[in-house]
Amino acid sequence: MEGMKRDLFANVDAIKEEVVQIRRTIHQHPELSGQEARTKEFIKEILEDHGYAIRQFPNHHGLIADLIADPERPFVAIRADMDALPIQERTGKPYASQVPGVMHACGHDAHSAIGVGLAMAFAPLRSRLPMNLRFIFQPSEESQEGGSEELIRDGALEGVVAIFGLHVYPYLKTGQIGYKYGVMMASADTFEIEIFGKSAHGARPHEGVDAILVASMCVNSLNHIISRRIDPLHPAVISLGTIEGGKAPNIICDHVRLTGTVRSVNDQVRQQIPTMMEESIAGTCRSMGAHYRFHYDFGNPELVNDDRMVDIIVKVAREVVGPQGVIDLQEPVMGGEDFSRYLQLVPGAFFRLGTCNLEKQSCFPQHHPQFDIDEEALPIGMKVLGGAALEVMRGTN
Repeated sequence: MEGMKRDLFANVDAIKEEVVQIRRTIHQHPELSGQEARTKEFIKEILEDHGYAIRQFPNHHGLIADLIADPERPFVAIRADMDALPIQERTGKPYASQVPGVMHACGHDAHSAIGVGLAMAFAPLRSRLPMNLRFIFQPSEESQEGGSEELIRDGALEGVVAIFGLHVYPYLKTGQIGYKYGVMMASADTFEIEIFGKSAHGARPHEGVDAILVASMCVNSLNHIISRRIDPLHPAVISLGTIEGGKAPNIICDHVRLTGTVRSVNDQVRQQIPTMMEESIAGTCRSMGAHYRFHYDFGNPELVNDDRMVDIIVKVAREVVGPQGVIDLQEPVMGGEDFSRYLQLVPGAFFRLGTCNLEKQSCFPQHHPQFDIDEEALPIGMKVLGGAALEVMRGTN
């Protein structure tokens, strides 16, 4: 297996510049969640040329590419997301987005290029593989629903014994890999609150029920849930993102709509929060003579890595970048990631790929209009993912 790993890494090095160009092509033509048709076709054409069996779907733009060594054997899966964000790019790079108001500000172009490049590097090794390989190119990671559920329903994990994924990370330097045992990322839920009051003239507020005032009191009480009702050893966040209401400056508002997100890293806490929120909203509205409607949508669960799969990532990462470049992230982050849904069903691990290089101006945070990556990180990501897949094959062969 070590000889195959050396050959795989040599193949990765040989196609480095081609993978850079693949990434730049995808970057120039970003597509929003649910619209990834061009990206999918671009990836499909490359992988068909390298002998992959391709599956497409009528209800979404996901793509599954299988490298079959033996139809009777199981699969190791690699996942890459493809969608971009509604942000106007301001990098000034020659490969900047050509689509007004849309850019790859989260690095999914890099993830897709890493997936395609690794698939290309594995193709010549097909006859030597003790298991099959599956590359899952996923749409709609940035959407609230997430594209992983659709792919899972369509059989993406059938026959899969392990799955790996990565995310570029501007908070680590190029040449660094971040790992985390257990819970790595938070659950990500959304909610909507509607407050119903009674309209009146602004000069006679006692004749109405001010929905704006009630909403402001609800916002205040919701923040007390985190500071006073949740164990501080189990981090959680309630954030209000929008508030809409009112028609004129001299009319008491009778309807306000609020939306927001809830993040947590403990499922027991997560299940308690909606009840706490509704208790708080109901009490406030009752005391003010208002009515309410509350809707809570459970989104992606916590991302929980499998310890044995993290061990594999750490082992391979140390081989690729050296022990000093492999960083224990220790604490989870409150961002969400729908890779978590794969990990509910199959053992696997998600890791961070450092892409920060100050000289190349690649240290801007994700979702920033100047976000970019250091492309020297692309072969590093390919090698860690590919080496991890081979380690799984070694362990189950």
